[in-house]
Amino acid sequence: MKRLVAVFGPGHPTRKEYNQAAEVGRRIAEAGATVVCGGLYGVMEAACMGAKEAGGSTIGILRTYNPYDANPYVDYVIPSGLGDARNILVATSGAAAIAVAGRLGTLSEIAIALKHGIPVVGLGTWKLDRHALFDRNLPAARDPEEAVTLAMQLADERETERRAGREDEA
Repeated sequence: MKRLVAVFGPGHPTRKEYNQAAEVGRRIAEAGATVVCGGLYGVMEAACMGAKEAGGSTIGILRTYNPYDANPYVDYVIPSGLGDARNILVATSGAAAIAVAGRLGTLSEIAIALKHGIPVVGLGTWKLDRHALFDRNLPAARDPEEAVTLAMQLADERETERRAGREDEA
């Protein structure tokens, strides 16, 4: 089974954030994984573009029922019609997740992923007070390469725990 890595981030990123997301997508594909995201524009489009340019695959879980809302780099479109509730599907689909920048939608995806035991790596995103909000860490990466390397390592650790039956349930 091919590993999925979720990518979260804003629909209207800065140029730097867009470029970082494209590099994250490229590196996810080079690691042999598939990008899963919200399928629209901004960071989602950039991650999909980067993955496609590296020969990888992409999945977009749309908030609308219209499959034509997906960005042009999405291979597999899931038109959920769930609005912001689709964040739950995106956040829980990956073996790990990478949050690139972001606003409140990104924060909701981070929280959902962490609640369900999915490791999240931050790249220029929210800094969480571990003691006040979460019992899991949100490691911060310096660049896209480190973000993907760490996400893949954390996904490996989670997979080992799942196979041993030690996964924490939400």
